[in-house]
Amino acid sequence: MYQFIWWRFVAIISVLIAACSATIPINAQSLAPNDNAAADTASGETLEAPVNRRPVAKKFWWSDDWFDNGRLEIPQNFKVTERQVSYVNPHDDTDVPATLYRPSKEGRYPAVLFQHGRRGFDDLVKRLARRIAARGFVVLAPDVYAARFIDPLPIEHLSETERDVAAGLDFLLSLEDVSTNKACVVSHTRGGYYTLKAAVTHGRQEKQIACYVSSYPHFQDPNAAEPSQVYRYAAEADELIVPAMIFIGEYEQYQRRRSVETAVASMKAMGRDVKLIIYPGVGRGFDFRPPNVRTFADDLATKDANLRTARFIREHLAGWER
Repeated sequence: MYQFIWWRFVAIISVLIAACSATIPINAQSLAPNDNAAADTASGETLEAPVNRRPVAKKFWWSDDWFDNGRLEIPQNFKVTERQVSYVNPHDDTDVPATLYRPSKEGRYPAVLFQHGRRGFDDLVKRLARRIAARGFVVLAPDVYAARFIDPLPIEHLSETERDVAAGLDFLLSLEDVSTNKACVVSHTRGGYYTLKAAVTHGRQEKQIACYVSSYPHFQDPNAAEPSQVYRYAAEADELIVPAMIFIGEYEQYQRRRSVETAVASMKAMGRDVKLIIYPGVGRGFDFRPPNVRTFADDLATKDANLRTARFIREHLAGWER
């Protein structure tokens, strides 16, 4: 009798499961992420409004003029031309290929050196240099990997590339269409280390560099041991005396973010003019991630960083007109 009851129970459960399956099919579409879920929020819960409760004074993006009066900053926009150039690193006579970007409108413009990072000077990265030139600058972008026959994404750091970057400043400031006696250096990832070394180790900040800008820079010698990569930053950061602005995303890799934040804290403690911008809800590579994976927050951060970089450069090159 008990066996009969058990089999009746199993049969009823089977019928119920079949009915549910017919009503709510389980397929790839039903298991897909909810497109209506709130993105880039602290909790990520559906339909929950994202909030940021930090004091308004600490919301670096805040503008009373926009919030109260609806006034938006109007950027300078220029059509950009580019041409291939090269220069010689006199230390070892290496020929360094570079791309020179500048507004197509006739005239002289302030000087910027843009340095690529570990991924090399590919099409995604070239956009970064072009965007700076579009704000009204002459931008030299050396390809130090092509100069040294280095494949993209190298692990080791070749110290000779630092001198290639430093020599690029000599070439850039010799150009007739440059309007300043100094340049600002702009970089990302490992380019932040190249420009840091060019400024400090190779002495260019005393005579040629007016400001330093970098997005999620590698603030440590790539050849340093792993504990130094995680827990320390390059000692040269403490010797950077020119005004600096650094951008990172809230979700930057822990070891990279730690070294940047620690270095900036040390620089501030020494009274250096340095500002760290951390974009909420943004991860690594926000300014060059390809369109198929970009988020709205990526584009907001990219545009904001571009405008802030242009303002920062103009401010610090204003006294170096020639």
